[in-house]
Amino acid sequence: MTPEQLPIEQYDAQLEEKVSRLQTLMTPYAAPEVEVFRSPVSHYRMRAEFRLWHEGDDLYHIIFDQQTRQRIRVDSFPAASQLINQLMPRLIEAVRDNKALRHKLFQVDYLSTMSNQIVVSLLYHRALTEEWQREAEALRDKLRAEGFDLHLIGRATKTKICLDRDYVDECLPVAGKNILYRQVENSFTQPNAAMNIQMLEWALDVTRDATGDLLELYCGNGNFSLALARNFNRVLATEIAKPSVASAQYNIAVNQIENVQIVRMAAEEFTEAMNGTRKFTRLEGIDLQSYQCETIFVDPPRSGLDAETVKMVQAYPRILYISCNPQTLCENLATLSETHRVEKLALFDQFPYTHHMECGVLLTRR
Repeated sequence: MTPEQLPIEQYDAQLEEKVSRLQTLMTPYAAPEVEVFRSPVSHYRMRAEFRLWHEGDDLYHIIFDQQTRQRIRVDSFPAASQLINQLMPRLIEAVRDNKALRHKLFQVDYLSTMSNQIVVSLLYHRALTEEWQREAEALRDKLRAEGFDLHLIGRATKTKICLDRDYVDECLPVAGKNILYRQVENSFTQPNAAMNIQMLEWALDVTRDATGDLLELYCGNGNFSLALARNFNRVLATEIAKPSVASAQYNIAVNQIENVQIVRMAAEEFTEAMNGTRKFTRLEGIDLQSYQCETIFVDPPRSGLDAETVKMVQAYPRILYISCNPQTLCENLATLSETHRVEKLALFDQFPYTHHMECGVLLTRR
């Protein structure tokens, strides 16, 4: 298979294999039948990164084969959004014969949205000059005249030139409500927007009878916090990355959601604060004891929850856990299942045609 081909005819079989593998992994925890959420079979990735290859007068996108490290030319990429595919050849055409834009350009990153906005980052192995900026502005204006709602960024060592802005605003329809999400270039966002909508709606569904407040760790730009706010009295959410916290604060304001509070802290730090082992000035003005959190939501990195956070999580009657690595989820469940049972299990096919699985579990106290 080349990057310009997707084995669409194999999608059902590959998804079935993932379902079987997840069910087997979850057997020790008496998990219920897997709820399966399918991805679109093409144009599902909202972001993509490519190296650029200079070959004589020619210039084109490439990726490297993960096994052989062989260079593969990419002129179209059906895994990426329609918008990215439309822009790829136009960008190459515009840059190919422009010395100021092409010189030592080695990578291009695309971040698109379902609302048809796109940020393009051009990465260089050289300093960016005033001439580069003039030509980049001309390129931006040319592509906008062709109908692209585009924002352009130049990056080099210790340099970032943002011609207009470094973010896009995504609008997702979630269970009957449109939610606006600011997504910043070079920060984490859910790559598969259609799957993200299904994840948010599943999380809403399994917490629809929840009571009290919600505590969320690893909240990013407020992706889940904003959607889940309607099911809880209040939401207290933590995130460590500054750009994500800033986006989350904007998203709260623009969506006029008044019951979500974001705290800039790592999950491990928040655990220390909750246990009373450390005090943090970042928590001044926030009365942790006033929150009646009966549900905790976690969406940790691939490494899963650390041992201390797992213990802290066990104190909550309901645990909603989104995992991008079922192996570390199962490691955490070895402890969590001592106090909680798995009530719901879902598979979200975030990355079709790969071995990767994203899943969700709802646990309730025994």
